[in-house]
Amino acid sequence: MPAKSRSSYFRAKRENKLLERSERRSYTEQIEALSKISRAVTSELYLTDILKLIVTVTAEVMNSKICSLMLLDEDKQELVIRATQSVSEEYNKKPNLKLGEGISGRVAKNNKPISVLDIKEDPRYINTRIAKKEGLCSLLSVPLSVKGRVIGVINCYTSFPHKFSKTETNVLTSVANQAAIVIENAELMVKSKVIQEELETRKVVERAKGILMESQGLSEQEAFRKIQKQSMDARRPMREIAEAVILAGVLSNNERPPKA
Repeated sequence: MPAKSRSSYFRAKRENKLLERSERRSYTEQIEALSKISRAVTSELYLTDILKLIVTVTAEVMNSKICSLMLLDEDKQELVIRATQSVSEEYNKKPNLKLGEGISGRVAKNNKPISVLDIKEDPRYINTRIAKKEGLCSLLSVPLSVKGRVIGVINCYTSFPHKFSKTETNVLTSVANQAAIVIENAELMVKSKVIQEELETRKVVERAKGILMESQGLSEQEAFRKIQKQSMDARRPMREIAEAVILAGVLSNNERPPKA
């Protein structure tokens, strides 16, 4: 083998080894990142803190200048930024995106990832001025979906031209799936808590109505209106007014605690 060919051969071999080492390191970092996010999913952290952790870890592993997580406001059909590790106040205050509008809006509407080599040159990207000011270039946007229902998107921006690989898309999709689980569970817990509180409030109000009906000779409707009016006048929740009525009833002769 000629000397020049041998030199090229060994150089290519060294480059391949370096590439393999880099890919192994990148894979390890990705696994560690997903592990951190998985732990966050089962942690006692508030949802806001978990989402912040997700975008921070994702930005590190994806080598992103900005990573943002946007959630879909179903009533307004708009994407709203809920978490980002960016310190740019202008980026963080970007206007909401309508479903189907811009890159992220299309990702949410079609439930499919989109990657862009240079957002400043892509007519689909809306906030070009902010992109230029912040030095943003390439973008990978992936949907957050639960059982086929899109609840938002996660975006990763680089400050240099970068063609996102299939592996990177898969990693960000895994992150998005984890984030979607967190958000879905949090929403279910909130709904469950609201329903439970409504049931408890109803029970308390019913008991307070009974006390007023017996002590003041009111009808059920009159008793309810009295509690409601007091709530509005005092600008206090109906449950709080009802609990006060019950306490007053307990302290009065009408509902004296039973003797031991």
